[in-house]
Amino acid sequence: MNTKIYYTLTDESPFLATQSLLPIVSAFAKTADIDIETKNISLPGRILAAFADTLPAGTMFAGKPVTDDLTFLGKLTLDASANIIKLPNISASVPQLKAAIAELQKNGYPLPDYPDAPANDEEKAVRARYDKVKGSAVNPVLRQGNSDRRAPNAVKNYARNNPHSNGVWNESVKTHVASMNANDFYGNEKSITLADADTFKIEFVAADGAVTELRAAKPLLKGEILDATVLRMAELEKFIAAQMVDAKAKGVLFSVHLKATMMKVSDPVLFGAFVRVFFKDVFVKYADLFKELGIDANNGLGDLYKRLEGNAKEAEVRAAIEKCFEAGPDLAMVDSAKGITNLHVPSDVIIDASMPAMIRNSGCMWNKEGKLQEVKACIPDRCYAGIYDEAIEFCKKNGAFDPKTMGTVPNVGLMAQGAEEYGSHDKTFIAKGKGVIRAVNSKGEVLLQQDVDAGDIFRMCQAKDAPVRDWVKLAVTRARLSNTPAIFWLDPNRAHDRELQKKVEAYLPEHDLNGLDVKIMSPREAIKATMTRAKAGLDTISVTGNVMRDYLTDLFPILEVGTSAKMLSIVPLMAGGGLFETGAGGSAPKQVQQFIAENYLRWDSLGEYFAIAVSFEQVFLSTGNKKAKVLADTLDAANGKILENNRTPARKIGELDNRGSHFYLAMYWARALADQKDDAALAAKFAPVATALEAKESEIIAAFAKAQGQLVDIGGYYIPKAELLKKWMRPVEMFNQVIDGI
Repeated sequence: MNTKIYYTLTDESPFLATQSLLPIVSAFAKTADIDIETKNISLPGRILAAFADTLPAGTMFAGKPVTDDLTFLGKLTLDASANIIKLPNISASVPQLKAAIAELQKNGYPLPDYPDAPANDEEKAVRARYDKVKGSAVNPVLRQGNSDRRAPNAVKNYARNNPHSNGVWNESVKTHVASMNANDFYGNEKSITLADADTFKIEFVAADGAVTELRAAKPLLKGEILDATVLRMAELEKFIAAQMVDAKAKGVLFSVHLKATMMKVSDPVLFGAFVRVFFKDVFVKYADLFKELGIDANNGLGDLYKRLEGNAKEAEVRAAIEKCFEAGPDLAMVDSAKGITNLHVPSDVIIDASMPAMIRNSGCMWNKEGKLQEVKACIPDRCYAGIYDEAIEFCKKNGAFDPKTMGTVPNVGLMAQGAEEYGSHDKTFIAKGKGVIRAVNSKGEVLLQQDVDAGDIFRMCQAKDAPVRDWVKLAVTRARLSNTPAIFWLDPNRAHDRELQKKVEAYLPEHDLNGLDVKIMSPREAIKATMTRAKAGLDTISVTGNVMRDYLTDLFPILEVGTSAKMLSIVPLMAGGGLFETGAGGSAPKQVQQFIAENYLRWDSLGEYFAIAVSFEQVFLSTGNKKAKVLADTLDAANGKILENNRTPARKIGELDNRGSHFYLAMYWARALADQKDDAALAAKFAPVATALEAKESEIIAAFAKAQGQLVDIGGYYIPKAELLKKWMRPVEMFNQVIDGI
């Protein structure tokens, strides 16, 4: 009986890499009676699924009928047999969503435009469908378990033997983090724990007493933590203006660091405030024109320029924008050569990638001359800003981290069943006027409420009791298995964390803590203790909520091993199955650009290699399939060879790229299978495969190298064409013949 592993088709460079890697994995897997079935959770796939009932009967996408694969996988996570390999997907900002819609329309799919300002019920319904697709739409559905994320030993050892630079630091560095001192989400947060199961709805009560239901009644479970907070827009705008003046006075770059993808409602609005304040004179003077053109500051300067194209006042407005550039502080750049600033596109500067990169670059970002310069990093809300502030101050006092000697910081993250997914759900609202936004239970009693003014951002979060209990169990289990101290990062000055800490303190005694070092510390104290230990070569498990998990599992891996793409990311599903996440897609857009220009793909599939190995291990544990265990063990051996022989992709044309790395994975894996003694049939099957690949190694690698250096047409950014993908991602026929013949 065949076992099934579900492999997700996603977007950008991970999707390109899949075209080369998946045929290899499928060929090896079928020798152990394991089927690899793909499910499409890409941005265009999710868009089409959202409108499936409006499409003509039999509409096809990527060679298959349009189906809602995300919903399918979401249901599967509740089954003990689930085994899912999840690659990075686009958590779309509005500009990305619109670009994908336009490409789908160009390919003949009858989709409506995204309504910026819905004018009627029909447009509101269209907008609601699209809004379910944007932002972190995938993770809350699939993450029905908590996160166990760490650097594999092979990756850590490779980094120690081949250290990257983490820059040069000293106390004279002017780089710093700037955050609001009051009236942010952190300062205004209120939190309660439900004594009994109930329902709650969210209402806006206007100053005149009129009540508008913002969210229909939904269930609350006994023991569930419910939060409500607000960030006041008027105070944010004052903060931005003051930081602009200070950045100019200090001679540092001005930058904003948010997550306008995962925090899909709140952070685009925060980003828009920076654009509006930085270019205040322009937005005031041309308010009527901008309204006419549908210009929304939340979509960034790049969208503004695009909507201005061809307008009679284009040159005049551009000149006014240039005056704002001249009057304000220098902006950090995303692409100096193309003039793309930190304020061009909300999804260009994602905090979990941008802040670690800045710390690796001696606390610098790129200026308009294409040179590194010290920076003011604006992170408006204080909930998580403090960890970056402490990291920067630590480096100033103690110097850069040395990958040769620094310890490792694995993470156990609370994220199951949508826990701590701030901003990704239907509980974040922009206040339409002065009044109160409140959560009301089934009896009409107010559970939580916040006073608001027009433009303020209200948001809520839920954390169910069962995921918290599972999180504590996972943390203790990891601490015991690795004999490593664990720190719960919980802030006594933050309402949500106080409620969470009560649960942690109640659930820890359920476990044997004898001989373990398990502490609870505030995030600022936790990161100082963790960095001090890491500097001394000691390991520490960080046990955090989901957003901080997201940030730390980029920060520490980037400092430790140079990238977060090589992490082992396991989600033990609470129902008993496994979700295995791979890599990090923050640099995926730039990698696609390079691939199209040079036929060189630098995406590193090492994260996929590790995920596939533990996925095979899961097959063995759940079914007893011994061949799956052999595949897992030999793939681990091949992964070690990949690192030992430096067969991961380089960064520039003329060197080994993603496809060449896949060849070496196949060769090393086949040899490990041929030489193992646990399964004679597999050894006999793969001995000729290994021999063939080894005999043709130089010829195949030369053919891959020869394919580089040409312009690539894949037929579309969001919807590349299958025949073109095969042409470019599997360009060496002699290699294909060996793999396809297994």
